[in-house]
Amino acid sequence: MRMNDGTRSHAVNRPAGALLGMFIADALAMPVHWYYDRAALSRDYGLVDRFLEPHNPHPDSILHRSEYRVPGPDADILHDQARYWGRRGVHYHQFLEAGENTLNLKLLHRLLTRLAAGEAYDPDRYLEDMVEYLRTPGSHRDTYVEEWVRGFFQRRARGLPLDRCAPVEKHVGGLAGALGVLIWHSKDAARALSLAREHLQLTHAGPMMAAALEAVAGILLPVLEGRSLRESVSAARARDGLFLPGKDLLVREDRDDLEVIGRRLSPACYVGHAVPAAVYLAWKYHEDPRAGLIANTMAGGDNCYRGVVLGALLGAAGGFQVWPEEWAEGLLAPPPLPR
Repeated sequence: MRMNDGTRSHAVNRPAGALLGMFIADALAMPVHWYYDRAALSRDYGLVDRFLEPHNPHPDSILHRSEYRVPGPDADILHDQARYWGRRGVHYHQFLEAGENTLNLKLLHRLLTRLAAGEAYDPDRYLEDMVEYLRTPGSHRDTYVEEWVRGFFQRRARGLPLDRCAPVEKHVGGLAGALGVLIWHSKDAARALSLAREHLQLTHAGPMMAAALEAVAGILLPVLEGRSLRESVSAARARDGLFLPGKDLLVREDRDDLEVIGRRLSPACYVGHAVPAAVYLAWKYHEDPRAGLIANTMAGGDNCYRGVVLGALLGAAGGFQVWPEEWAEGLLAPPPLPR
């Protein structure tokens, strides 16, 4: 993906960099997604500084104890992947290719494609398209379907309208769609935040997710408008500090990332730790986005979706050009970018 005339201007470059950073971070971490044993991560893949294909076995996979009982005749969302659920060692993304994105980012890609074609954001249209996409066999090759999707379809099977099917959630992957909407509409910050809030509630309800979005948006929107990343983080901490790393983590930059994300902050998928971890990495690597995404990937845990938050922040701060060409060009399905 080369920078064209539409992505050269400073005003567009930051949103383009943020969106591209989200997709790059997800694809980079995909083969080692949900590795909690860092030694196993390094043994199986080495230093992950390029797009790689995943392979089995996955030593930390919990697919053997994950389940989805199809609640109705039109609620099959696993299709031919269902036979891998209940088995040990199955990689969550076993059939994805190097540079390919996980399901949450695929759903965002579909939305961005419609927005890039000139459609106005329409929550009902998004939900209808999402349901049809997930119900269609072969629409994607991702083995794992997250809890929120399963919960959504279970509520749908009970007859709830689509805009009331979102389960109460706390997983950082839920921020991906909302941040994409926020970034795309960021020329009008107030409208962007309103649409992002609306979008989040379609799939990830509850106070934890809402508060996490406010925290990230409170940093991201000023950066998209031209403020430095560190200034924006400092201002956010001065306001309330919710979902942000402790001041000592921002002052001491000599700490080992695997100590911070592992001992101080959990590498897991819950927003209460994943968002502060992403902000910590953004602060530390604000001048070296490439190193930041590699550090996030090697930290394991929910590195895909923690990385989505990190990629948005670093890309907004540095713009499109901060991402290495081999990453930007290596995405299997690069996102549409604002012009």
